[in-house]
Amino acid sequence: MTDKTNVLLIGAGGVGTMAAYNLEAGGQASVTAVLRSNYSAVKVNGFTITSIDHGFVKEWRPTHILHSVPDVSNEGSPIYDVILVTTKNVPDISPMVVELIYPAVTPNHTSIVLLQNGLNIELPIIAAFPTNPVISGVSLIGATETSPGHIVHDDRDRILVGAFHSPISQIPEGKSIAAAKVFASLYSASGKVSCTYDSNVAFSRWRKLIYNATYNGVCAITGMDTSRMRMAGFPIEDVIRPLMWEIWRIARAKGHELPESVIQDMIDCDPWDTYFKPSMQQDIEKGNFIEFENIVGEPLREAEKLGIPAPGLNMLYGLLKIKQLQIKESKGLVILPAKGDPTRPMLQFIKQKDVFLGPDCKFEAK
Repeated sequence: MTDKTNVLLIGAGGVGTMAAYNLEAGGQASVTAVLRSNYSAVKVNGFTITSIDHGFVKEWRPTHILHSVPDVSNEGSPIYDVILVTTKNVPDISPMVVELIYPAVTPNHTSIVLLQNGLNIELPIIAAFPTNPVISGVSLIGATETSPGHIVHDDRDRILVGAFHSPISQIPEGKSIAAAKVFASLYSASGKVSCTYDSNVAFSRWRKLIYNATYNGVCAITGMDTSRMRMAGFPIEDVIRPLMWEIWRIARAKGHELPESVIQDMIDCDPWDTYFKPSMQQDIEKGNFIEFENIVGEPLREAEKLGIPAPGLNMLYGLLKIKQLQIKESKGLVILPAKGDPTRPMLQFIKQKDVFLGPDCKFEAK
């Protein structure tokens, strides 16, 4: 129907697929999903979803599925009211988010919703699209793609939605707030999930980092899920809790008054019986790149600017960089010197295509 909001979803893994299904279940949105590794499976069989919110769903497909991001400058291409980005945010690997969405953004029209983790994810987006609302989505869902096209959603879908603000944005703050509220209403229309407008985006992102920068990173390095850590006890007390306090202190230094109780809340937030593996751990097991820069690197860089000691976070960041290097090597992005070479040459990195690095790069603002 033409009166539905036209949504382009980029990233149909566990979180993205549940977002697409929920949006269409509300009856107010038509979703075009850009699929990558699961495209062939979904094209043939659709999605099979086992959801705590929506029940068992078999052979479901969004309104349209594509294998690549459409270019709205092409004649006859639809214009998208909302671009919902649920891909992993891996700024050290091309293509970056700006590169992915650039062909599909209509200036002065499209709202860009970043349903992604971490700090400062909005900065390159606002620089590239200063006339478009850029919206923060903080997702508290538990959803995993267990095999291509098969989704297990075992922890309820809860989203906080708010507007990112920046002095380089060329639109009134009120327009971004209104766009965020419209999306919150759109996402809530199914009546099956919790989606609320959040006026304090930065607070919510720092609060979630208490979990993400700690459990996510440590589970990725150790290969242990959150339930086993809690059952054993010492992984929490020796590693997770001290890291959480480091994030808490950085957030407080930035002016975000997180309560002390948030530490225990985040330690206990995953259901015991799910043996939950955070997304970074899942990516390691699949051999995928990990999104550690915005989740661990950015809070660490904030700590360095503020002079806040964060030795545990610094060590974790270093270990994650090593893990990412291993993944790059496995994917052929690193060339090693020949065995027995006496000159001790440096590692060589395969040059990727140019990537977006800020307002002075190859992309002109739309």
